[in-house]
Formats: sequence, C-alpha cells, structure tokens
Amino acid sequence: MSTGDPSGAANGRGAGAPDAHEIAELRARVAELEQRAPRREHHRVRSSFAVVLVLLAALLTPLSAVAAWSSDLIGNTDRYVSTMQPLASDPDVQNAVANRVTDAVMQHVDVQTLLESVAPADRPRLTKALGPLSGPITSGLTDFVHTVALKFVSSKAFATLWTELNRKAHAAVDKALTGKGGGAVKLTNDAVVIDLAPVIDQVKTSLVDRGLGVAAKIPQVHTDFTVMTSDSIGKAKKLYRLLELVGFWLPVLTLLLAAGGVLLAVRRRRALVTAALLVAAGAAVLGIALWIFRAVYLDGLPANVSQPAAASVFDTLVRYLRTSVRLVITLGIIVALAAWLTGSGRAARRVNAAWTGGIGAVRTATGVELGAVGAWVHRVKTWLNWTVVVVAAVILLVWNYPTAVVTVWIAVLALVALAVVEFLDDDGTPHLAGPGPGPGEGPAAGAAAKSPA
Repeated sequence: MSTGDPSGAANGRGAGAPDAHEIAELRARVAELEQRAPRREHHRVRSSFAVVLVLLAALLTPLSAVAAWSSDLIGNTDRYVSTMQPLASDPDVQNAVANRVTDAVMQHVDVQTLLESVAPADRPRLTKALGPLSGPITSGLTDFVHTVALKFVSSKAFATLWTELNRKAHAAVDKALTGKGGGAVKLTNDAVVIDLAPVIDQVKTSLVDRGLGVAAKIPQVHTDFTVMTSDSIGKAKKLYRLLELVGFWLPVLTLLLAAGGVLLAVRRRRALVTAALLVAAGAAVLGIALWIFRAVYLDGLPANVSQPAAASVFDTLVRYLRTSVRLVITLGIIVALAAWLTGSGRAARRVNAAWTGGIGAVRTATGVELGAVGAWVHRVKTWLNWTVVVVAAVILLVWNYPTAVVTVWIAVLALVALAVVEFLDDDGTPHLAGPGPGPGEGPAAGAAAKSPA
C-alpha cells in the first residue's frame, strides 16, 4: 500500500499557485502603476503651460523688435540723425529735393515781371547765364534753377543743412506718434514734412552768384518735403503709446516667457530647440510684414511725392529694425542648432563623436604633452564651455545693432574657443590614435595578464 508524499503534494500546489513573494511583487507593481497616472497628468499640465509660454514669446517677438527699434530711434535724437544722415548723399533724395525746390521757386516767380525788372547793367550777365539754355525762356529758367538747386543739394553745405533739418525732424516723428513737437518740421494731414525754406534761401543765393540777380527779389518761399506719410498714422499713435509704456520691458518679458517655457517643459532640450525656432519664425514674420508694408506704403503715396526718394527714406528708417530681424533669426537658428547638437539623438551623437574624435586626433598627431594644463582643463571643462557661451552672449547684447554677419562671426569665434577647450582637455588616458603599444602593452601583455600565475 503506497502512501502519498505530503511534501510532493505541497510542491504541486505551490507550482500551480503564486506564492506570497510573487503576490507582494504584483501588488507593488500595481501600486507603482497607480502612482504613474497622476504623474503623467502632472507632466501633461506642465507641457501645456510650457507650450503656452513659448507661443506667447513667439507672438511677442515682432512687437518686442518694434518696441526696441522705436524706443531707440524715435526716442533718441542722435540715433535718428545718424540714421537719416546718409540720405543727404542719396541720388534719389537729392533729385527729389532739387525738383521740389525748383517747383517752389518757379511757382512763386512771375518770370515776365522779373525779366522786365532786370536793370540794363544786369541783362548781359543774365543773357550769359541763360544763353546756353534752349527752348522758351520760362523752360530755360526752370532748367537753370534746377541745375543750381541740384548742384547745391550735392554739396557738403546741403549735407550739413540736412543734418540740422533732420535734428528738427526728430521732433516731427515724435509728434507723429506722441502728439509732441513742432517748429519747422510738422505733422500735416497724416504726413511728416520738412520745410525746405532754408534750402530755397541757399539756392536763391547761388542763383544771384551765378548772374541771376533778380533771384534776390524772390520772396521767402516755404515748401514741404515729405519724410513719411500714411493714413494710419493716427492709429499708429495708439500703438506707439502702448509700446512706449512697455518700452524696454517688452523684449525682457519675451525672453523670460521663452526661458520659462523651456524650464517648465518636461523635455527641456527639445523645448529649447522649439522655442528658438518659433522666436526666429516670429522675427521672420515681422520681416515679411515690413516687405509687404513697404509695397503698400509706396503704392499709396500721392502723385507729387517721389517714389524712389520715399523708398530710400523708408528703407533708411527701418534699416536697424531689419537688422534686428536678421539678428533674431540668425541667433534663433544658432541656439536651436546648439541645443540639438548637445542632445542625445543619434545624429547629434555622431556629430559630437566626430567633433571630439577629430580634435583628439589633431591633439594626438601634434604630439602635444598637456600635462597639468590638460588635467586642469578636464576638471573645469564644463565651466570653461559655459564661460565661452556667456561671453559670446554678452558681446551680442552690448553690440549696437549687430548684423547677421556679426552674429555669425561671434558664433564662429565661440566655436573656435570651444574647440580650443576641447583640444586642451586631457584626462591622461591613452588615446586610440596614439603610437603603437610599448613594453608590457598590447595583446600579448593582455594574454599574459589573463594566464594563471
């Protein structure tokens, strides 16, 4: 009679049912899974807020650029004068001013009366001055006045006078957007205009010196040269006042929003890449808007306004704003590229491996013994790299309107500095590309080390 094995039965029951240890593990895993749900919900909320902050930064980027430009250009007389100064040598502006002065002089001159009032002693000089001119006397006199006016606006005297007028014109631009200002430069019918009376006086003097003595009898003539005109200047006042209130702080707020979005994100490196590209896209939208507004602005000019001159004035006024647009776009792309390269993606790892491997190969090929310097650089390498980044950022901030070329060069020099740090980084370990194995090294030595003593 056989008897059952209790232990075997117990083992059989144990094989078919989980023991206490497995049950405890399952309960622990269930508890862990239950704890992950609120964490994922928390991450979802963080990510949502991060997206909102980054999008706000991108939307505020165009307004920040305009605020910085308007504050620096319209709020700074010297900046405005230096911006407008090159227009004195612009051929389109010179020709437009000469035409305006000529029209103003001829509109206020009764040619027949003036010719009849010429003294007999002055008639030979007048004939000599107008003799080479062909056509009717009025046309000849108009050509003569235009020639004299064009000669004056091409001189250094006009450049000096232009600077003085634009120093006064700064009050007009300020008046156009804030309601302040006045004097020789004024806001008329939604247009910023310059009174060319001082230029006309100089042309009158030149006409007298050229033999047209009757020009001295021309009364004082006031005529306007349009610097800026738009039907929306009234609306721009409200926008400028709003920008004036935020002023310097709007760009700072935009930067803080972008930084807050990156710090709040779960995947910060990816958020930094996204934020940099979105901010660059916001600046690009402003650049496109300027291009469209320029075409609309020129098409809407009155018939008596020179379009080439108006285009030159517009391009000069927004020159630094366009520079800021190019700067933000270039900087955004550089930051996004740098953030991507420091990531753990496969392509980024390949680039980093090529970077460190290439510099290491150069260091090995040169045979430089870095010694204590290499060890010190290895210990503080992170701080040195961040120092290079901070210095490059400070240079960009203190540079007055850096162009895209300047930004790229600063980035290139920073890259060279980082390469120098990488070259000097040496932890003392043998390099793969070093010379052949020495005594006690190589495969034979390794096999000997593995063999029993």
